[in-house]
Amino acid sequence: MAKGGYDFYLDKCLLPVAPPKLQMKINNANETATLINGGEVNILKAPGLTDIEFECRIPQKQYPFAVYKSGFQGAEYFLGQFEALKAGRKPFQFIVCRQFPDGQDLFHTNMRVTLEDYKITEDAEEGFDLLVKIKLKQWRDYGTRTVDVDIPTGRANAGRQRETSGSPAPSSAQSYTVVKGDCLWNIARKFYGNGAKYTVIYNANRGTIGGNPNLIYPGQVLVIPAV
Repeated sequence: MAKGGYDFYLDKCLLPVAPPKLQMKINNANETATLINGGEVNILKAPGLTDIEFECRIPQKQYPFAVYKSGFQGAEYFLGQFEALKAGRKPFQFIVCRQFPDGQDLFHTNMRVTLEDYKITEDAEEGFDLLVKIKLKQWRDYGTRTVDVDIPTGRANAGRQRETSGSPAPSSAQSYTVVKGDCLWNIARKFYGNGAKYTVIYNANRGTIGGNPNLIYPGQVLVIPAV
């Protein structure tokens, strides 16, 4: 970029004409929960994935302002690059290099993304050039972890016995006030001897708990049905 400006790379593909506008939406995944007193709290979670949108011009003839790494390439070449990135089902690097006309660097963008979709527009007012609107989404690596736990046989059997027997199920409905550290699984295990019966408690208290059975708060009074 000796003359300054912006260079856009999709993987190793340099766009011949820098898009006039770039939009990057920095998302979050926080949740708002309603408390039993009617108030709201914001539950902070890990940041969401960034959405990126821009529209680029793909020339059908060589312009003096267009930039090519290895000589002029027509629209067919770039459309092939876009389709390969979309169909490849692999993340790639999205890079934007920014410079002042005097060559001084501005901030740069270097992010792993996936090509979500692109839209091709042919407009008579644009001559033979194509306008391609591209949508990208940030990519984060992910995976699963496994943990091996060695439990002595006697303790494992005792744990299974507590889970299957536990406390006798209540013969009539009871009430229970949630304390700090509670979850429906542990409450079900306390009353029914089986944590898997947490759905019985949840179904009887949907109006109090709300749409997420994992969100209960100290002070909530729950009905414990007889089973």
